[in-house]
Amino acid sequence: MPGTVTMYSTTWCGYCRTLKRQMDREGIPYTEVNIEHDPDGAALVEKANNGNQTVPTLLFDDGSTMTNPSVAQVKQKLGA
Repeated sequence: MPGTVTMYSTTWCGYCRTLKRQMDREGIPYTEVNIEHDPDGAALVEKANNGNQTVPTLLFDDGSTMTNPSVAQVKQKLGA
């Protein structure tokens, strides 16, 4: 589905909670994947971040990623 966003996060990540709140407020839908419970998600995050498990990492439908973006950057990427 065009405009889909997958957010890779952890339960303890404050930046993840903040971005989720902001995206909810802006009406930006996303699917969340907790990398603590999803080895494939953890591997994707590591690949996108030079071997580091840096979250939040967002995966867009075009295959691109953003790490710890602002909600403004997400909106710009989605053309919102």
